[in-house]
Amino acid sequence: MKVLATGATGQYGHHVVTALVAHGIDVRGVVHDPAKADEASSAGAAETVQVDLADTDGVAEALLGVEGVFLITPAFHPDATVMALNVVAAAVDVGVEKLVYNGVYHPSLSLPNHAGTRPVEEALYTSNLDFTVLQQAMYIQLLRPPISALETGAVVAPWSKHSKMTYVDYRDVAEVAALAFVDPRLSRGTFELAAGGMIDRVEIAEMMSRVAGRPLRAEDTDDVPPGPEGLATMFIDYDRHGFHGGNSLVLQAVLQREPRSVAEFIAELAQ
Repeated sequence: MKVLATGATGQYGHHVVTALVAHGIDVRGVVHDPAKADEASSAGAAETVQVDLADTDGVAEALLGVEGVFLITPAFHPDATVMALNVVAAAVDVGVEKLVYNGVYHPSLSLPNHAGTRPVEEALYTSNLDFTVLQQAMYIQLLRPPISALETGAVVAPWSKHSKMTYVDYRDVAEVAALAFVDPRLSRGTFELAAGGMIDRVEIAEMMSRVAGRPLRAEDTDDVPPGPEGLATMFIDYDRHGFHGGNSLVLQAVLQREPRSVAEFIAELAQ
């Protein structure tokens, strides 16, 4: 089977390329910047194609000769929904058999980056495609910057240290994405993926303290890092409400093992 994998050079999408290849799938990686084509190849892509997901003709051409598509769009990109809908429409037109969509946890939330995934899900549900929709929690990999607390002594993020958050290791998400192309159990399903439980930054600081062998502290900050429109809105929502959920039953069932935990990830980074 050959799969067109969008985001093949992305911070997270490259994990999907590696997982696909591990399951014997031939990958054609989509790259936005041709200078990064080697990154997709290093992740395991047999070939790469440069295409703008907003380019209808370009997407249709990139899909020729593939049986499946892994679809992920740039977070907070103003045209993310349009890009995704374009890929879905092109996949239908050229007769792709399978599409796996990297959506978002709780798409019913009114946050722009969540609400923007709903039209994409609707397009899949009303198509004849064999779809799998992944709704994953906050990526554990986002804890990489706070790991600098091992040097500074402060675990900082632009929301309350007491906000309870739901996480998932994106490597587990990538494994589920790959399984969706080879395991009929995941056919025409929508799956909420979380590592299990909710955790605040105070608890994360305690975990990091145990790994570091010295006390670290959770701190709040009013400094919002620069980023795309909608990011600050999301941080405000996290500050007020956290990111609730954390039921790991689905992820456990799909992987047939325990998901990677926040504690395991922090220990791994410290090593």
